[in-house]
Amino acid sequence: MTSETTNLPTAEQIRRAPKVLLHDHLDGGLRPATIVDLARETGYDGLPETDPEKLGIWFREAADSGSLERYLETFAHTCAVMQTREALTRVAAECAEDLAADGVVYAEVRYAPEQHLEKGLTLEEVVEAVNEGFREGERRARAAGRRIRVGALLTAMRHAARALEIAELANRYRDLGVVGFDIAGAEAGYPPTRHLDAFEYLKRENNHFTIHAGEAFGLPSIWQALQWCGADRLGHGVRIIDDIQVDDDGGVKLGRLASYVRDKRIPLEMCPTSNLQTGAASSYAEHPIGLLRRLQFRLTVNTDNRLMSGTSMSREFAHLVETFRYTFDDLQWFTVNGMKSAFLPFDERLAMINDVIKPGYAELKSEWLFPKAPANPS
Repeated sequence: MTSETTNLPTAEQIRRAPKVLLHDHLDGGLRPATIVDLARETGYDGLPETDPEKLGIWFREAADSGSLERYLETFAHTCAVMQTREALTRVAAECAEDLAADGVVYAEVRYAPEQHLEKGLTLEEVVEAVNEGFREGERRARAAGRRIRVGALLTAMRHAARALEIAELANRYRDLGVVGFDIAGAEAGYPPTRHLDAFEYLKRENNHFTIHAGEAFGLPSIWQALQWCGADRLGHGVRIIDDIQVDDDGGVKLGRLASYVRDKRIPLEMCPTSNLQTGAASSYAEHPIGLLRRLQFRLTVNTDNRLMSGTSMSREFAHLVETFRYTFDDLQWFTVNGMKSAFLPFDERLAMINDVIKPGYAELKSEWLFPKAPANPS
């Protein structure tokens, strides 16, 4: 009898497990204490709380509204304190440090450069400041005995009209720390097809992009993101469940779009806790990830916004372990899926899977063979 049949991964083991994160917003992951510091330094007086602990609670409670639009309002405060080069570099460095401390070995962190121009920075200066911060965070993590690699995704806001400009920016910095492009913001009323010129440009340049789709809006958003825009991945994609019929006897029938997504191995960037907050799912047990895992969709697990959701990759995995009784094999499956779907060259993805991820899980799975010696009663 092995640990896979007798024990589930513990919280401490989950934290040590190598993890891959593809959907994490830079302005959704600040440390509350950093927000307070930066507000004081920059003269921003709009914070609802100035005590870091109370501020962290406020962000989580404000995001627990069940509305994507209300959820997005919380970002006004984080973006307000991210308007200088020093602030952006600090936030990015701390992001990389925090992810590494949580066992993340590869992360793609997204942000919208157009939201950080209020104090005179140019788009290029924003990108360079964030890249500098990520490199500094990687160095700090290495000095602490951890390893992480962070790539940036440049996001355009779907309600604005700068998508092509941001796509061109992402292409200019593609070998300098930026690994791809994204669009984000409220889905309803702002279909991805509004930004076709940006996606056509990226395809001509052989560049990578993901699209927020199928979170607050349904199947049409997913269909447009894939068939009109040509997305490599779907940000969330949770509403693909609307194209899957489960009969009373447990039989499952996939619609044409769901079959296409599964057959083409299109990665879905699942963010369970965030989906509960925005109303895309009612509970972890009811979250579509359970069914989609059984149906072998290309699923990845992500944090979305660590501050607003009070979460981390370890917490997301822990919720899934508790809800679905997932084992190390399941967690490794999600992690390998993430690395397969990353916007890195193939040989580098393969090396991360074979040299970092699989050995890390193998070591964790073997720990049951080496129980700790009992304490000496004397």
